[in-house]
Amino acid sequence: MLASAAPPAATTSVEVTVTDLRNHKGVVRACMTTEAKGWPNSCKGHEKVVPAADRVHFTFTNVPPGHYAIALLHDENSNGKADLAMGMMPKEGFGFSRDAKVRMGPPKFRNAGFDVGSEKVSQTIRMRYLF
Repeated sequence: MLASAAPPAATTSVEVTVTDLRNHKGVVRACMTTEAKGWPNSCKGHEKVVPAADRVHFTFTNVPPGHYAIALLHDENSNGKADLAMGMMPKEGFGFSRDAKVRMGPPKFRNAGFDVGSEKVSQTIRMRYLF
């Protein structure tokens, strides 16, 4: 009798709603990861790029169970990076899962982190702007 392989781990989806975009210019870039090291500047994991609108909806699919955080960028000029003022303050919009607050820099991974199990997860994230 042949031994059967272990069944693949169940995956689910993470639905994201982004609110409070200041305009329809460019795109919203999103990254969802389990890796706290380097987050949110070096985000490796599930990625999405969607057109900007008043309210943006998208879904990360085939997400295995784990502890994740999401970082968003409203890339208004679609240049693929966060434009900075004075070399350190974002000129474009940003947001984080659990609507984690920003105080003198991005939130810690643990403050934006959320658990994904076998059930669908939803996150609503408010886009924030400094300028």
